[in-house]
Amino acid sequence: MKSNTIYKLLLTAVASIVLLSCNDTLSDVGLSIQPGGDKLSVGTDTLTLSANTIQVESINAKTDSPVLGEYLDSIFGTVKSDYVGEFYFPAGKTFPSGSIIDSVRLYVSYTSWTGDSLAPMQLSVYKLNKQLPQKGTTTDLDVTNYIESNPIGQQIFSGKNSVYHTQTVSSTTSSSTINVYDIIVDLPLSLGEEFLAESKKPDSKLKDSESLREFFPGLYMTTTFGNSTMINVELTSFVINYHYNDIGGSSTGQDTIRKGELPLYITPEVTQLNTIQNKNANLLTPNANLTYIKSPAGVNTEIVFPMSQVADQLKSQALNLANFKVQAVPAVDNGTFQLKAAPYLLLINKDSLSSFFQKKTLPNSVTTFYAAFNSTTYTYDFGNISAMVNHYKEKNNGTIKDLTYLLVPVSITQQTSQSSYYGSQSSVLTGVYNLMTPSATTISKKPENLKLEMIFSKF
Repeated sequence: MKSNTIYKLLLTAVASIVLLSCNDTLSDVGLSIQPGGDKLSVGTDTLTLSANTIQVESINAKTDSPVLGEYLDSIFGTVKSDYVGEFYFPAGKTFPSGSIIDSVRLYVSYTSWTGDSLAPMQLSVYKLNKQLPQKGTTTDLDVTNYIESNPIGQQIFSGKNSVYHTQTVSSTTSSSTINVYDIIVDLPLSLGEEFLAESKKPDSKLKDSESLREFFPGLYMTTTFGNSTMINVELTSFVINYHYNDIGGSSTGQDTIRKGELPLYITPEVTQLNTIQNKNANLLTPNANLTYIKSPAGVNTEIVFPMSQVADQLKSQALNLANFKVQAVPAVDNGTFQLKAAPYLLLINKDSLSSFFQKKTLPNSVTTFYAAFNSTTYTYDFGNISAMVNHYKEKNNGTIKDLTYLLVPVSITQQTSQSSYYGSQSSVLTGVYNLMTPSATTISKKPENLKLEMIFSKF
């Protein structure tokens, strides 16, 4: 049964064609002015699509903003995320002569989290015993092959941690103060003393990041207690504090004890990887009415467009419009924290998924599309995807095949530009990435909610 939307679109299409067909005599408006052999035939059809939930084996592990922690959901199962990273070494950094190590600390800093803000969690830090792979790493990397057997530091924390500092965030129109939460982990003094001893060698590895990873491959951060919180890490700092005697360094020429620090950071210039474990058994059980989407690296929804069912129309008529949107289902409030729906979904051919993110491709509105979550209607509206159907028809020399696509949770970046001082602002999509923050989306696959509404035309 055709919806009101189809008829409105059909009416609009016919009206547009009629106006384009008009001659200078307004009284002749109508399809009747066309020659008999040129009359326009317009038709509609609706395809019911099929969908199911599929496991995500892994995604690209490299990230600038890792997620750390574990979260257990009664419906969506468990997701646990850890990360491992190298540290950037700025050229020219060294210890003053006569330095003595006072402390070694790791700072994990963040401003946002998912889950219970007060539930206790434990951060455990491990030292790497060999260098990380530099290419082709995915979130299923077995970190146990790279770490020492025992942690070198541990610290209890919560989402709304008791240790924090404030930071001012400014924009073109305003500024605000935010809390930056810090998890501070004391590490062995011996680690700092190893750095100090290395700095004294004629062929010291403390000269750049590439050399540093040979001496100090990095650290692995994981949680070993708690399953209620996941934090979005913004900065990881490794700081060696020391003091030294500055001979004759005071204003009066007296010897002075001075303090200093050697701070190293995980930056985009070095390797940082997220490792993710999921338990998705409940989501993968066949369900007649629902499919699921979970991040990070959880499950996707697979959708089959049965285009072969309308092969005759596609061969003999032009497909002008194919509207597609999916209906999400609100989570049932059980009195606990609920994971939010993904902010954006990517609609992509199943065979193109891996290369899309590896090559940092953008949706082209021909074979790939993206849609934002509408919290009012609880939908993701991809609009007119007729270009997709027509593309594969042309690619296959007119042969009509069923198309298997995926709905993948993503995050995006945009650049805002303004044509002039008085002009309006516009946003340009600059990047699409696998969503690394926790999200849970339930999609209805009832026939009335999972369909493709089409309009064909033929002269």
